[in-house]
Amino acid sequence: MSDTKTGMADQDLTKNIAYFVLVLVFVGMSWIIAKRAGENRQSMLDAAAPKVAGEDTLDGGAKNPSQFDEPDEDALDEMAELLGEDDEDQ
Repeated sequence: MSDTKTGMADQDLTKNIAYFVLVLVFVGMSWIIAKRAGENRQSMLDAAAPKVAGEDTLDGGAKNPSQFDEPDEDALDEMAELLGEDDEDQ
């Protein structure tokens, strides 16, 4: 009879230890998720914050900037049309 009580006690102790470990793992994972969510939220807010002139650097530029040195005929015709120079010729 004492063997069955000892077996039951061991089984209950094992269950309690398993529950305790599972609760610890759950609390730890919840803490990690909350921490990561806070970091992600902060980085999103920083990325979406309004830009102040001079703080951000803009990358890029023309692939071939020398193409803008001399305008082509289409560009000259379009500028003449916008400036109304075609009307004066008539």
